[in-house]
Amino acid sequence: MTGKGAESLLVFREAAMQTTKRYVSRLTRQTLALVLAGGRGSRLHDLTKWRAKPAVPFGGKFRIIDFPLSNCINSGIGQVGVITQYKAHSLIRHIQRGWSFLRAEMDEFVELLPAQQRIETSWYSGTADAVLQNLDIIRSHNPEYVLILAGDHVYKMDYGTMLAAHVESEADITVGCIEVPLKEASAFGVMAVDDDLQITEFSEKPEHPRSMPGDPEKALVSMGIYVFSTRVLQEELLKDHKQDDSSSHDFGKDIIPSVIKRLRVTAFPFRDPVHNKVAYWRDVGTVDALWQANLELIGVSPDLNMYDSEWPIWTYQEQLPPAKFVFDDENRRGTAVDSMVAGGCIVSGAQVRHSLLFSQVVVHSYSDVQDSVIFPDVEIGRHCRIQKALIDRGCRIPEGTRVGFDVREDRKRFFVSPNGVVLITPEMLGQDYPHGL
Repeated sequence: MTGKGAESLLVFREAAMQTTKRYVSRLTRQTLALVLAGGRGSRLHDLTKWRAKPAVPFGGKFRIIDFPLSNCINSGIGQVGVITQYKAHSLIRHIQRGWSFLRAEMDEFVELLPAQQRIETSWYSGTADAVLQNLDIIRSHNPEYVLILAGDHVYKMDYGTMLAAHVESEADITVGCIEVPLKEASAFGVMAVDDDLQITEFSEKPEHPRSMPGDPEKALVSMGIYVFSTRVLQEELLKDHKQDDSSSHDFGKDIIPSVIKRLRVTAFPFRDPVHNKVAYWRDVGTVDALWQANLELIGVSPDLNMYDSEWPIWTYQEQLPPAKFVFDDENRRGTAVDSMVAGGCIVSGAQVRHSLLFSQVVVHSYSDVQDSVIFPDVEIGRHCRIQKALIDRGCRIPEGTRVGFDVREDRKRFFVSPNGVVLITPEMLGQDYPHGL
């Protein structure tokens, strides 16, 4: 790799390596984080029919929203607002139960900001509009910086280093970015940067994304993470608001492209500071991506370390007994191999292989579960054979059910993803959704 393209790529990756130290200081204390958690997540099909995408379970005991919230707390950002809209009941209840440990006396909080028509008589019409309609709340907290986060991505990131880079570069706006394969880039906002990491071009979900200089197989894309100086945020939101029908009032589609020529908008590269490789970040916005990201956790050394005591992921978890495996007969042995099994589960004379069982899953005798992700409170009857499935919360799988062996039969009853993952929900089985979805 030679020439200016290679130099630009080297500058980008060297800049990422400068983010090795945790940066918790007055910058984080002067920052208000806003988590955009109102999205429907339609690409997850029936999983988001009755819940918002950030409320979807992940990793055996968590929900997707727990990752950006945990990143805030671990980064030293104790003032967080969660902006909700679409079918937010289970999300709101989860946050109320699991995120009420912060101390108001220390000016720490996780506030819920549901759509209230505070400015307009309409609901949120875009990510920028969602923040605009809470502008009075932002002003009441009087932050120096506002950190805008997507509530539907899975990753671990120290936002303090991004805030430090924002201040050191004297930027008006800083955009978190990551390298992805070029063939996947059309799902994101794609950017180009100069040698100072200033963004020179930005295109939201382009049909033909631009590759990184010196690396034709990768593109530089937005993570949906933005640091704004508060004054700049207010000014740009109000300008965008005046555009009326000419704007979709979205950060990626409207705000960022409109300012890169007149403001200092810089990129913040998100890379693994220890190994200098692309850091773990997953957009689990499809059935295939959600299934795969969950099963990645089962690996011996997964890229996402859930056992990291220095960067814990907080959540609400009800008190449950340990998982139990019963019966040891030759053809009726309760086992789980290459799997993760959460509390309250009972594997009763069944075999579980390379699967992830969330809390209170019961697998009855003579059943076999492979390559599957089973959400909480699922009961799998006797003599079932389940493979490559994603089973939603509260399903009662009838005795003798076969899933994942005949695509045509599966499609008659369930949703089958492009990569062959079978999604099963209670409604597909003619059952009611459980309370606490």
